[in-house]
Amino acid sequence: MKSDIEIAQAASLNKITEVAAGIGVTEDDLELYGKYKAKFTEEFLRKIESNKEGKLILVTAINPTPAGEGKTTTTVGLGQAFGKLGKKAIIALREPSLGPCFGIKGGAAGGGYAQVVPMEELNLHFTGDFHAITSANNLLAALLDNHIQQGNELQIDTRNIVWKRCLDMNDRSLRNIVVGLGAKTDGFVREDHFVITVASEIMAILCLSKDLNDLKERLAKIVVAYDYSGKPVTAGDIKAVGAMAALLKDALKPNLIQTLEHTPALVHGGPFANIAHGCNSVRATKAALKMADYCITEAGFGADLGAEKFFDIKCRQTGLKPDAVVLVATIRALKYNGGVSKDKLNAENLDALKAGIVNLEKHIENLQKYGVPVVVTLNAFVTDTEAETSFVEKFCKDRGCEFALSKVWEKGGEGGIDLAKKVLETLETKKSDFKLLYPDEMPLKEKVETIAKEIYGAASVSFAPAALKQLAKITEMGFGNLPVCMAKNQYSLSDDPTKLGRPEGFEMSVREVYVSAGAGFVVVLTGAVVTMPGLSKTPAAYGIDVTEDGKITGLF
Repeated sequence: MKSDIEIAQAASLNKITEVAAGIGVTEDDLELYGKYKAKFTEEFLRKIESNKEGKLILVTAINPTPAGEGKTTTTVGLGQAFGKLGKKAIIALREPSLGPCFGIKGGAAGGGYAQVVPMEELNLHFTGDFHAITSANNLLAALLDNHIQQGNELQIDTRNIVWKRCLDMNDRSLRNIVVGLGAKTDGFVREDHFVITVASEIMAILCLSKDLNDLKERLAKIVVAYDYSGKPVTAGDIKAVGAMAALLKDALKPNLIQTLEHTPALVHGGPFANIAHGCNSVRATKAALKMADYCITEAGFGADLGAEKFFDIKCRQTGLKPDAVVLVATIRALKYNGGVSKDKLNAENLDALKAGIVNLEKHIENLQKYGVPVVVTLNAFVTDTEAETSFVEKFCKDRGCEFALSKVWEKGGEGGIDLAKKVLETLETKKSDFKLLYPDEMPLKEKVETIAKEIYGAASVSFAPAALKQLAKITEMGFGNLPVCMAKNQYSLSDDPTKLGRPEGFEMSVREVYVSAGAGFVVVLTGAVVTMPGLSKTPAAYGIDVTEDGKITGLF
């Protein structure tokens, strides 16, 4: 079997103008980035605003394991299967971050014969959106430091600066640094920090903004520091908004590429799901809904993170209402949750499957709390046995879920026909009664406790004294009605990544809380989640190269 990059590089791509024409988009509606990538013009996005919206399908998954689940692969393959059934569908995905590409996770283009292409360009610089976000973030940091250097008219307390610089790379050495060393003209000495670009509030803002005006309004609200009296200082206060918006003007436009089977794919924005809200841009999702009968989108990591935030943040802010949810699992991952080591996952083990399927059970229960019909799909492996598959199918149907096998990694759209038919049948026979988990007016502390208990299965939440003070301060500042964005590890339902399956009765620890006023949510840090990852002992970067004829190798 060829590797993902070999499959992608052997593919025959249509010109992006031809892909666009298939959904009624002319070349004049596009801004071309070579033959196979484009952005939509602002004029086109305004033109389709009055169009009727199609059905919204969210793809999510169980908690990720080293065995792999294939959520993006399933999303892409499902879109291709819709095309094979003659349905007008568009996929809406996040852009990959360079950090995971060069780290251990790899890219985010799908896999096998269910990929978006050009895979190498998508996983690397793409259309420059992440570079623009990085530049805007660091421009704000530079203007903040310059304001203090030039007299500090706003009386900013240099011990209470909260804005961090960013870089789209895993670099642990930048987590905690000191800046301003040197001569008096080099700035003031202070502690500073970096986050990875996908954790920047500007990434979240770009993904949640409706248009350029909304983008500017959100940028102006970013809290960068506090003054000596404890009042917040914003990006608007230091006159950074116009220049930041200029850097982000083109990045705000959704990107159009294609799958291996030429299904249109809007790939735009990419906030991490364990430290941000984990969904592609609102503009891309809404554009897909306006252009197609079906928009198939995904949310990052498991349903405890990505789906919860898709519902309680993205849908809350935009009025989006999903019509169905596809929940992805694998036999291998379920057995891993049941205590089987990675090297023994290929052997049939019904006892381990029964022990580990509780993870899937919890995610089913969580999704049903939102009132959206659920279709469970098993991303099939050749090592799965009939007994294992039958057990999972019966388990799902006993809990009111539809079930279908997916073989899109091996067969592309053809391998997703059964899943596509099951999703279409669900859309026709089951009505979504979407509802949010908690109301806006619920106090922030109770919102955290609600998510921890209802979604994660915690018995209680322990708040560090500093976190309680931060919650009180944020409420006093007028942000108590915002939703919360839980920053939690992705591997477990709990805040302990080693607790697999369905942990219960645990106490969740909250160590820090801060407001992302521009994005419109309050970030709650749990456990040992870091906002600037590090590289492993043998990072993926070691295996990436480029040949003499310019072909990139080693990406996955």
